[in-house]
Amino acid sequence: MSSTNSHKIDTTKLDEIINSYGGKKSNLIAILQKVQEVYRYLPEEAMIYIGTKMEGLSPATVYGVATFYAQFSLEPKGKYEIKVCDGTACHVRGSMPVLNAIKARLDIKDGQLTTDDGLFSLETVSCLGACGLAPVVVINGKVYPQMTSDAIKIVLDTLLKEER
Repeated sequence: MSSTNSHKIDTTKLDEIINSYGGKKSNLIAILQKVQEVYRYLPEEAMIYIGTKMEGLSPATVYGVATFYAQFSLEPKGKYEIKVCDGTACHVRGSMPVLNAIKARLDIKDGQLTTDDGLFSLETVSCLGACGLAPVVVINGKVYPQMTSDAIKIVLDTLLKEER
């Protein structure tokens, strides 16, 4: 569990989260979801703290759960989480040009998850379950159907304008 991301954790906040779930290890996933909501990822220090604080757990167990489930991220995510579907229907209908337009507009290099300013995270997913609306992009849970390279640039420009 060695991470280059250093994030100052608030142990008071972590205690609040743990206590809100009764400190039960059966609630570990819910606790990790809440921690990720606060930090936009799971900082190593938070996982260690939870593993030593909660009875019947170890940091290794917490890390094991965090790495098993795809919903958890050990890397910081942006304020805007962009998911581009590359399932069969989306791929055939042009999801790759849309993905490339996002990378170009936000200056995201191959292998990079989050923009340098921490505003956007980009990931490709195998299916978003909206094949009839292909190609689909989801930003912070909002579905953008039948995306094109031009349309996604407008969406991104709107979000960037709101940030200024």
